[in-house]
This record gives sequence, C-alpha cells and structure tokens, in this order.
Amino acid sequence: MWTYIPELLATAVPRYTSYPTAADFGPLPDGTLERAIGGVSGDVSLYLHIPFCEAICFYCGCNTAVSGKRARVEAYLAALHQEIATVGSLMPQGARVRRIAFGGGSPNAVHTTDFLALVDALHAHLPLAGPEWSIELDPRSLTAEWSGVIAETGITRASMGVQTFAAHCQKAIGREQSLSMICRSTEWLRNGGVTSLNFDLMYGLPHQSEADLEDSLDYTRKLGADRIAVFGYAHVPHLVPRQTMIPADALPGAAARFTMASEAHRILTGHGYDAIGFDHFALPHDPMARAVRQGTLRRNFQGFTDDPSEVLIGLGASAISGFPGLLAQNEKHTGRYRQLSAEGRLSASHGIARSDEDQRRAAVIESLLCRGEVMLPDDLLAETSARLAPFISAGLAELRGNRLSIPTGGLPYARVIAALFDAYRAAAPRTFSSAI
Repeated sequence: MWTYIPELLATAVPRYTSYPTAADFGPLPDGTLERAIGGVSGDVSLYLHIPFCEAICFYCGCNTAVSGKRARVEAYLAALHQEIATVGSLMPQGARVRRIAFGGGSPNAVHTTDFLALVDALHAHLPLAGPEWSIELDPRSLTAEWSGVIAETGITRASMGVQTFAAHCQKAIGREQSLSMICRSTEWLRNGGVTSLNFDLMYGLPHQSEADLEDSLDYTRKLGADRIAVFGYAHVPHLVPRQTMIPADALPGAAARFTMASEAHRILTGHGYDAIGFDHFALPHDPMARAVRQGTLRRNFQGFTDDPSEVLIGLGASAISGFPGLLAQNEKHTGRYRQLSAEGRLSASHGIARSDEDQRRAAVIESLLCRGEVMLPDDLLAETSARLAPFISAGLAELRGNRLSIPTGGLPYARVIAALFDAYRAAAPRTFSSAI
C-alpha cells in the first residue's frame, strides 16, 4: 500500500514525544521545577515511574532494573512517597489532577500492597478531581490479585507489553510469554473494569517474518484490544548495552521493516481500527479514536494521547515533566534520586526552558503528527520549501498555499517531514532511531 523510497527514510529522526527533544536537554537552575509546579492552575496530569521489572527484556531501552532485591524496591518507593508529598506541598489552590498514569518498567513488579499505598498517598497529598487512571503492565508478572487492585483503584485504561506472539521471536528478545498467559491477563483486566485496553506490538524483531507479525495482529484483534501500538524495534546497542544480546544479522532489513509497517496498517484498518498518527490504532469507540475525529489528539512523553492538559508532572527517577514553557527531567540514577527526595527536594536538574519559538515549532510538529496537516507560517514555509520538495513530488506530502498535509501514503514519512521543522536537528544532528 505504501511506497518505499529509502533515500527519504535514510535520516534517523526523533519520535517527537516532546519538542525540543530530550536529546537537547541541558542543566537547569536550582528550583526551576519547583517554581513551575507552584505556578500551575487548572487541569494537571501525573505520570509515576516504577523502574522495576521481574525480568529485563533484551530490547528494552527504558530506565528499569530487576525487582528481585526487596530492600532496593522499598527504598525507591519511600523516595517516591516523599516526592508525592513534596509536589503536593508545592501545588497551588485551583490545580486539579485529572489524569494519573503508572508506567515503567512494570508497575506490577511491585507488591499490590505497595501499589495501593502509592494510590493512598496520591489521594492524601494531591488535589485529585475524579481522575482517569491508567497503567502499563507486564503479563509475565500479572496475577489475579491485580484484577481486584485495578477495580479498587478505579483504573479503566491499561496497556500490556506483548510485543509478539511468535515463540521464536519472544526467545530472541528475552520476553517469553504464552498465548494462555496473555488470554488470562486480558480476562483479569476486563474483570477489573478496564474499558480501554492497549496491546504494544513490535515489528523488525530478530527472526520475525511478515507471517509472524500478521499472526500477532490476528491474536490481538481476537482478544479484543481497544487500542494497538505497533512500534518498530530500534536496534541501538551503542546506546542500550543490553541490546548486544540481539544479533544484528538476525534483524529484518529496512525494506522488510517497511513492508511490515505497511501490512500492519492495511490489516488493522481493514478490520475496523482507525489509524492514530503513524503507529497507533484504535477501535472507533475508544477515546483515542474519538480524539482523532474531534481534532484533539495530542502527543506527549507517553506518546499519542487524548489528554488535553498542558501540564504533565513526572514523578520518579528519570520521569519528565512538561509545561508550556519548560521540560524538566528527574535524576536518572535511582540512588541520587532517593537522596534528593529524602531531603524533600525535587531532583530535576536537567531539561530546557521552551522559548516562544520552541513552542511555535512544537505546535507545527504536533499538528503534523496528530492531525496530518498544519497551516505553516510564511517564514517556516520558506525555510523548509526546498527540503519539502522531494516529499511533495513523490506524493508523500501535499502543499496548497500554506497548508501542508500528509496523506495516508505519506504516514511512514511523517516523522521525517516533521523533523524538517526541528531547529535543533539542523544545529546539532544526533543519532536517533529509523523512521520505520
């Protein structure tokens, strides 16, 4: 369905879960995040990072570690409790927490009692206003007990890291989980009240064929996933040392990856899923699909979202907070994070103050990725017209006056087109993952 033009996909580009991207962060003055939190008003979203898994997958680039040492987990959770209290003390009257997301790692790598204690702390210290709760889960460590915890907490949105149903691919990436395990986990989540269930799948995995991907998509549909994310595996062992466990010669080539992405789009849209941006899909009833129809789809550090809030506060080691004028990342090293939190201090000393120009370009990039079109200011059109020309002549983008749009056939190139408006890439190119 899509046309493969390798030279237009040759440049590695960011995923643009923020602009500027985390690659452009630098030192922040002391107290920057505290002042930003103290100035918020209206609706606020929270993200809590749990950097533990029962087992670490070979492909994973997340900030996470094995949860086997109970003392280390307890020390981290104590620091997270203190950070919740500190943020609560800074948040002014008039702020309302409308969304809360738990991610990782795997939040279900901690004991259910510890998880419920975190929920209690959020209720105790923060101005919760009937928030929507969501959670990322690893089916390998999910138990029936979590169904009751999800019901008690009021979690209605969940995402499971499935990646692939093909046993030989699972073995190659260090993530072995049977079909019965996924079926059982799905049942527990539905029984707990989850109404929006996402499966994360991947293409470009070692030894993966088109048939393997098609089987995974088929199982996912039959299990009733409301949303599906289909990510391309990014093999960057120079940045993620654990990926050296995956032999590069076992990976599909660029053309095969492109075909897999194209087939995933064809299969899922052919079975009633709406395309969400360039790598997500949702059934028409799902809030994400409704956001696309209403033109309110957004993009933040959690990827595509229907969250309308301009403020996302990240809690936990390495978590990133986003405000209109600031992006700030917490200390990545859990030991240093624990030390600062114990002192009642926030640990974000890394990030970037977003200038008016940053925010203007961010709006262009977000509009292209979320709505597939944007009305370009004259100066940005003039700046990018020559670099846009190859995409336009190939039918991958359309320009009518100042309105730039990306048709369905141009979706694989959306990130590359968006990167044309990234002033930081022109000034300081870095290595990112391939666009497909």
